[in-house]
Formats: sequence, structure tokens, C-alpha cells
Amino acid sequence: MDKPIIAVTAGDPAGIGPEIAIKALNQEDIYEICRPVLICGYDVVDNIMRICGIDADIHDISSPERGVYKHGIIDLINTGDVKVSDIEMGRISASSGTAGSQYIEKAVELAISKKVDAIATGPINKEAWKLAGVPYIGHTEMLGGMTGVADPLTMFQVKELRVFFLTRHVSLKKACSMITYDRVYGYIKRCDKALRQLGIKQPCQAVAGLNPHAGEHGLFGDEESAIIEPAIKDAKAEGFEVYGPLPADSVFMFALRGSYDAVLSMYHDQGHIAAKMVDFERTVALTLGLPFLRTSVDHGTAFDIAGKGIASAVSMAEAIRVAARYARMYSA
Repeated sequence: MDKPIIAVTAGDPAGIGPEIAIKALNQEDIYEICRPVLICGYDVVDNIMRICGIDADIHDISSPERGVYKHGIIDLINTGDVKVSDIEMGRISASSGTAGSQYIEKAVELAISKKVDAIATGPINKEAWKLAGVPYIGHTEMLGGMTGVADPLTMFQVKELRVFFLTRHVSLKKACSMITYDRVYGYIKRCDKALRQLGIKQPCQAVAGLNPHAGEHGLFGDEESAIIEPAIKDAKAEGFEVYGPLPADSVFMFALRGSYDAVLSMYHDQGHIAAKMVDFERTVALTLGLPFLRTSVDHGTAFDIAGKGIASAVSMAEAIRVAARYARMYSA
């Protein structure tokens, strides 16, 4: 079977995205598992290669099927609209915001038309998107809007730990108010489906508690007994293999050791901290429920070091590896 084709978007060209993408695609082992094609501007790529001292050929192609996919050759689909002279490294601008969004638009177009098997995205800047008039706050919203998926599911993977999020970018106070029976019950079912999409035939998931010690039978709050436990009980009755609510100070460790295929965390930092403490650079975000698989680095544009040639490509390379691992087995 041919290796999967992975579209790699460069992220905001004023940040470290193009640098880490090029560095990742300069690693020989990447070509052993997939056929990566970079989506960026030729001028941006050429400039970063000079900064980093990378000796590779840029192969400008119009479509993924024209790629060479060999180490030492970077297959590039050149969007070409934004030049190096249009941006200032490390600075937020409408030009860089426009470019970053165009890279994603092209990748989605290729994924929907089945010309690539998955997308691995570099970091964008939300303020730059706002300046550019991009009608989405971030990657997930844009991917959902372009594919008609109302609420894509986010999952983190680091080593064999998988983490889902009941709530994401809201205040902790609002997150607590969003923990309802219907939401917990619905997410258990959605997470089960997502795990099956990734090739796990009989998913086993755990649900983290909200309060210390998962409420300790009402001593530290009643969300577990009043909301989370009934949702889990009803999901179990339908045949889902789900356990909890379990104390958040231990459930992620047990999942990492293989007791569960995934953990449903209650709020953003609960799951983020757990995953990133395992291995910060190798934590990869997956967007599931789309017509295609998308993976991403889980860090920002790092404007403070942009253009200096010192950014680590570990996270970008890992995002490509995870995309390659799941691309062919993923089914929306």
C-alpha cells in the first residue's frame, strides 16, 4: 500500500511555523512513513531555508500526485500570494494572517477532494486572523465551517495517552456551568465513535471527575453524583465501556499505562496539563469528526524566536507522524 499523503500547512509565516515545517520535512524518517507535501509560499520557504542553512531542493508542484517524496526534496504547493517583503518576522499583521488562513484553505480543498489523506497544521495567530478579516477564531472553527461540521471533537495524544475535552476555551467558571447530564452523556458517545474512527474496535474510556477526589461522595461538590455518574450509568446501559468519574489526579496516569484507551477531561487545563506533563513537545492535537483527519502542534507561533533558526521541530514532526499513523484507518 502506498504511504499516505500528508498536507503540512506552514502556519503563520511571521512565526516559527514555516521553520518547524521545513525542519520536520528535512528528517529522513518522515519519508519512511508518509508522503508529505508542504503548503506555503515559495518565497517564504526559500528564505527560511537560507536562515536555517538547510540544503534541500524545493520542488514546486501544482498537485500532490506530482510530488517526488524523497528526503532532500521538499514538495511544495506554492500559494505564492504573500512574499517575505510583505511580513515582518515576529510581528502580527494582516498579511501573515491572510497567508496562514490561505494555507489551510488549500489543505482542506485537497483533503475534501481526496488528494491528500490527512492534514498536519503549523501554528497560526488568532490576532493576525482578526486583522486579516478571517471569519473564524482559529483552526478548529475554520475546519468546521469549511466542512459543515458544527462541533468538531478535539483529542490530544502523547505516547499512548489520549485525552478528550468536555469544554475548551471558556473560563473555568463557565466550564463548570457547562457540565450537564446531556453534555457528558453526549460526549461519551462521541468519544467512543472517535476512537473507533482511529481504528480502536472496542473503546474503553474513563471520565475524569470535576472536583478533588471526584467529589468524595459529595464532600467536595455534587457534580459527580448529580450529573456525571448518571450520564456514565446510562451510557453503560447502552453498551459503552466507560468508567468513572475517577479522580483527575490519577486517571490520566492509569490511561497512560494502558488501563483506558482515552480519558474525557472536564475542562481545558485539566486535560492539557496532564498531557503536556508527559511530554510537552510531543503532545499532538487531533481534530476528529471531520471528513478527514487533522493533527496539529500544540504550541503557538513563538514570535520571540521567529526567524532566528532556533525553533524545535519536534512537535511538528510528531504531528506528521501521528497523522501518518491514523490517516488510512480514519473514517469520518
